[in-house]
Amino acid sequence: MKLPVYDNKGKKQADMDVQDAIFGVKPKKGVIHRVYVALESNAREPWAHSKDKSEVRGGGRKPWKQKGTGRARHGSIRSPIWKGGGVTFGPLNIRNYTKKINRKMNQSAVRMCLSDKAIHEQVMVLDGFTPDGKTKTFSILRQALPGAGRSTLILETNNTEKLGLAVRNISNVHMQQAADVNVVDLLHHQYVVATKEAIMVLEKRLAI
Repeated sequence: MKLPVYDNKGKKQADMDVQDAIFGVKPKKGVIHRVYVALESNAREPWAHSKDKSEVRGGGRKPWKQKGTGRARHGSIRSPIWKGGGVTFGPLNIRNYTKKINRKMNQSAVRMCLSDKAIHEQVMVLDGFTPDGKTKTFSILRQALPGAGRSTLILETNNTEKLGLAVRNISNVHMQQAADVNVVDLLHHQYVVATKEAIMVLEKRLAI
């Protein structure tokens, strides 16, 4: 598998040989889907919470006597069948959404996502680009590269502070460390722009 290499002006210079075991894998939608769902679930926070009968304020006194009134018997005005009462089987903030991800499956899914983008020519390699922290500089470069205006993920290994300043005000462009990129990052962006160092980090990290 070969990836196109572009200079700091957005012009193609050559092709870079990469490992077929990482950028030439046949994607399996089932594996990618399982890893994606697990990652999204692990990032979910159970903030929704409802009070049951024991947590609702008030209702300590029996609303009326048990017999003789002709009305149905009740023990508390905070019963779930009363307005203002507790909630039965409502959402709780102690719910655990965590899903276990097998390490090999996780790495395999990342390889599949990278391979799919490489096959469709959606992975580009930058050579000789040094970010100066200015949005205009990187915006001009992105317009010169293929897929201008599309969602783009920038993979970097250093100079992250200046690069972060340069891309944070560009819509649909985000930055991520090559050592931390995952399936969610790759699926949420159509194009991937990586430095040569980032490609080397990916090959080392995802080596079989």
